[in-house]
Amino acid sequence: MANVLTTGAWISAPTKKPSFFVRLLRAHVESNQRRADRVVEEYIATHGLQKLSDDAERQISRLLVKAG
Repeated sequence: MANVLTTGAWISAPTKKPSFFVRLLRAHVESNQRRADRVVEEYIATHGLQKLSDDAERQISRLLVKAG
């Protein structure tokens, strides 16, 4: 009997497709992340920030809470 480590069978084994719910949840999480990224980018562009100060981080956090 061949050893999996020597044949590399585990590399070529087909992977199970994630369920519909897992794919839907993953798409939702990615959508939320894109929305949060847009909010932060808009804030930085609007305020012309070169560095993030504590106040800017607090304002961004407030925006994210409002948006979410």
